[in-house]
Amino acid sequence: MNQQQTFVIMEIPPVPYYITTGLTTLQPGEQHPSRKNIGLFDLLWVVKGTLYIGEDDQEWSLTKGQTLLLLPDRYHYSVRPCEEETIFYWTHFDFTGTYHVADTPQDSVHPVRNAWSNPYMIRIRQYASPPQFEMAERHLQKLLASAGGLRSEAFWNEQQLFMELLHVLEESNSGKSNSPALKLAEKTEAFLRQYYQTELTNESLAAALHFHPNYVVRCMKEIYRCTPMEYLHEYRLEQAKLLLLKTEWSIAQIAEHVGFQYAPYFSSCFKQYAGVSPLRFRKQYSS
Repeated sequence: MNQQQTFVIMEIPPVPYYITTGLTTLQPGEQHPSRKNIGLFDLLWVVKGTLYIGEDDQEWSLTKGQTLLLLPDRYHYSVRPCEEETIFYWTHFDFTGTYHVADTPQDSVHPVRNAWSNPYMIRIRQYASPPQFEMAERHLQKLLASAGGLRSEAFWNEQQLFMELLHVLEESNSGKSNSPALKLAEKTEAFLRQYYQTELTNESLAAALHFHPNYVVRCMKEIYRCTPMEYLHEYRLEQAKLLLLKTEWSIAQIAEHVGFQYAPYFSSCFKQYAGVSPLRFRKQYSS
């Protein structure tokens, strides 16, 4: 079957909202119902047998320990009836935010997040075999058991269990999670955020991290699609945005605080980055 690997990427906030969980058993000859535009995400977890299911032009054979995330605006159909008893959990959830499907878990946006909205990208494989499936199954059993309880008592527990399920799926896409490049890129990012107010160069950064400068740059470009100095530059400007809104400091004070030696150069960089001067930005967004 055509089982092309794709990733579903959701930007939060808002947070995906849990609706309900069910357990379905299909006997040989039975099949998953065909549906179109159901308006909710449908997350399938197969615990026994094989489920043959398709979505638009994609088809999958889901076996024990595998998951599939069906999208709310697609056509879902049975590829063929089950050949043996097949049991699977299904979890419905809503998401009113922005999501897209991609061939890679990397986002297309720059890694320096907007400092006050702080979006986070949930990246999960649409079709996966998560290594923590047994733990996920225990969570699903708890969600199923709580379905008949009082909504006021169950809400927070259900939402927490559901988010842990998404975390299991997000971890399952981490083919790069243990790669040296990712580890060094994340270490570089943390260092830049901690010491962004100081004077930094590729050489001083690499010396602090105990790697060759070229290797640090290569890892950052591979993982974050920017050089360390590009990341540092934008992170300083994002911090400047916050200070413009939260303080009454002068432009020169803010420039010095975020690591710029000269206020005119800071103002020029800020206008190029934000589209307006620092003063105009402060007037535009301050109440």
